[in-house]
Amino acid sequence: MSWELPAKISLREVGPRDGLQNEDPIPTDAKVALVDTLSRTGVARIEAVSFVRPTAIPQMADADEVWSRIKRAPNVRYSALVPNLRGAVRALDTGVRELEVVVSASETHNLKNVNRTTEESLDEIAAIIDMAHLRDATVQVIVATAWGCPYEGDVPVERVVKVASRAVRDGADSASFGDTTGMATPTRVRALVGAFRGANPETSLNLHFHNTRGTGLANVLAALELGVADFDASVGGLGGCPYAPGATGNIATEELVHMVEDMGIDTGIDLEAMIEAAAEAERAVGHTLPSQVLRAGPRTRTIPA
Repeated sequence: MSWELPAKISLREVGPRDGLQNEDPIPTDAKVALVDTLSRTGVARIEAVSFVRPTAIPQMADADEVWSRIKRAPNVRYSALVPNLRGAVRALDTGVRELEVVVSASETHNLKNVNRTTEESLDEIAAIIDMAHLRDATVQVIVATAWGCPYEGDVPVERVVKVASRAVRDGADSASFGDTTGMATPTRVRALVGAFRGANPETSLNLHFHNTRGTGLANVLAALELGVADFDASVGGLGGCPYAPGATGNIATEELVHMVEDMGIDTGIDLEAMIEAAAEAERAVGHTLPSQVLRAGPRTRTIPA
């Protein structure tokens, strides 16, 4: 049964981290400029960096410098992703107070990604949560491969909910489901959101969709009909999918804003400002980004007859 659509949703802009992490490295100045531009669009949250080993992900090698140089807007919350306890310590020492940790629901993907079992990752996440809370920081657990794994195929809903629920029991402040390779469809979104809410009715839920197979905004609509009001998106559709070469990755922030604002759902984001930020992101990476709203503009834009 559908819920009434939310009057307002919260968007987390993930282009500076999740988007740029899938691109060739760009200069630090360009990263800082992009975050500062995004801070002026009205978006309430920005995932700015990831504190990972530079040899593992060279695109994030300058995370400390980016974090220290961005101009923080008073109405914007900035977060960082950490892959392990060492990254969490580094982030907290740098002043980060909103951490995101990732674990794959798929055992095979987790082993390929971080060379440990899902259970081993959850054990470390529990330690990260304890340490972060002692330092007045929050932790969101992101469950990757929530709608399918490139190695295993479909991941059972029960498995995804079990993984997320373990982190919630260990004190995670919120949860997010990541459609890592764009395998979600509206029917599958309804199934997972319903099952998770049944098990964790009080836990805040964020959804992170990819548009790899063209279902990104359809999945958002399905989630909105269930009352979900917290989503990730990436400016310009920045980023890609390493398991589907040539395919798009994250849903574009300006496309999501364009759709939901026309539905009467408030985002707090200035669409024209976000489109300008998308153009800046496109210049920074040096190639065409997949956003159609960046190409065509909003539906209200007219040209002289």
